[in-house]
Amino acid sequence: MPANSWPENDYYDELDPLNSLLSDLSADEDEESVVETQNMSLPSRFQGRRRKAALVLTIVWSGTIALHLASWGFIFVLALTALLGFHALEVVFARPRHYHKEVQGELPSVSVLVAAKNEEAVIGRLVKSLCSLEYPGGQYEVWIIDDYSTDKTPQLLAELAQEYKQLKVFRRSAQATGGKSGALNEVLPLTKGEVIAVFDADAQISSDLLLQVVPLFQRKNVGAVQVRKAIANAKENFWTKGQMAEMALDTWFQQQRIAISGTGELRGNGQFVRRTALESCGGWNEETITDDLDITFRLHLDKWDIECTFYPAVQEEGVTNAIALWHQRNRWAEGGYQRYLDYWDLILKNRMGTRKTWDLLMFMLTMYILPTAAIPDLLMSIARHRLPLLSPVTSLSLAMSVVGMFAGLRRIRQDQKFNLSTTFLLMLQTLRGSLYMLHWLVVMSSTTARMSVRPKRLKWVKTVHSGSG
Repeated sequence: MPANSWPENDYYDELDPLNSLLSDLSADEDEESVVETQNMSLPSRFQGRRRKAALVLTIVWSGTIALHLASWGFIFVLALTALLGFHALEVVFARPRHYHKEVQGELPSVSVLVAAKNEEAVIGRLVKSLCSLEYPGGQYEVWIIDDYSTDKTPQLLAELAQEYKQLKVFRRSAQATGGKSGALNEVLPLTKGEVIAVFDADAQISSDLLLQVVPLFQRKNVGAVQVRKAIANAKENFWTKGQMAEMALDTWFQQQRIAISGTGELRGNGQFVRRTALESCGGWNEETITDDLDITFRLHLDKWDIECTFYPAVQEEGVTNAIALWHQRNRWAEGGYQRYLDYWDLILKNRMGTRKTWDLLMFMLTMYILPTAAIPDLLMSIARHRLPLLSPVTSLSLAMSVVGMFAGLRRIRQDQKFNLSTTFLLMLQTLRGSLYMLHWLVVMSSTTARMSVRPKRLKWVKTVHSGSG
């Protein structure tokens, strides 16, 4: 299942909605800050990423080397480990939030959006499931955005539109830009839903999904909800089994971080966003390669919360070989790191609030800084014939991954009766998933280094779907 991608030449001179958000976020600052933000067009915020990445890489590498040479270096590492350990304990022992399962009053209207390009293998199944949801017919609509497909997708959509009255098809022109973000932004003004749901073309969902997710928006400051992603073809091979465990780990961490008032995140497929929150953020950012990760930051910067739920889940196809996984995860890693480079000043101004900012910085240290520091740490340990200096904090990070994966896999089976054989199976899945997760060390360290020396063209990288699972 090779990854398929196409370039998007979509560098604009101005993106007013997003720029408006940045101006609004600075409205309570002094006059100097307001002037600085208002004069800053969005391309200027999203330009210079390579320079910023190079600066961070230089600081991390030189700092790691300095710690090896300083007499107090190990003490510093132990203090950092204790700091991260305190946050880790908070995460592990947090109790997930509970939600009302029924909506008080009328159900809000929902617009379901899917950006599709060359999806003839899965589009029929997707439309059938989306148009058969258990929700009042007049209260939800389905929009399939055909991003100028060149296969049989347009013909299939035309036939399906005759069969399902909720289905609306929007075909983009060959000159349309912005990738998935551009496709979603283009159709957003045509929709009427109070909640915007976004799925990928390979999504497989339960018929009561809307009825289970919509109640989470009853809390007024909830701007978005992410449902757990599950792997439809999980039994296929080592890579898909690993992705299944990885998604359990990711959702568990999301719920635990949210429980301590940290930052929940969106994952693209199966994301629900309140329209007012989306509009206040200016829609999806067309200057990023990961629209979901970018809007996560902008929602939090605009004081919205993001919730995450294990049930219901959205199933999707996992990539089935190492090469496709490498390309996909490099894009995810770059998009995740990219947003820190784009919004670092707003984060440091504590726009999100102290709890969220603290959680975000702990996450950044664990996911991006430590893998980047691992290379100079290893080189210095070899040169000085000693163990890697960052071993304590690396061990903590790996231990958290193992604990979180086991807990996440168990939470998926929360309705099942546990016995010795079930526990042993979960331990085997955790072991296999932990071995699989080691690829992130290579992905993160190589991505942060590459971003420092090599510019990347803006792309919407699409995984080819075969309809498996």
